[in-house]
Amino acid sequence: MRTNVSSVDKTIRIVLGIALFSLYFTLEGNARYFSLIGLIPFFTGLLSSCPLYSIFGISTCQTEKADN
Repeated sequence: MRTNVSSVDKTIRIVLGIALFSLYFTLEGNARYFSLIGLIPFFTGLLSSCPLYSIFGISTCQTEKADN
């Protein structure tokens, strides 16, 4: 799997994922299941790879410049 998520993007995804998933424990009824969407940014942050970024050819990682 190719890395396409930078360290800043990775940190934001993990924090956002934890925040969204924590709503699972505070919401009541069927609304709590919407908080499971927080697992997506959490795991893409942990893996440093976003499938949607791959599809659209986006990368937030800095590219290394080749010395000539």
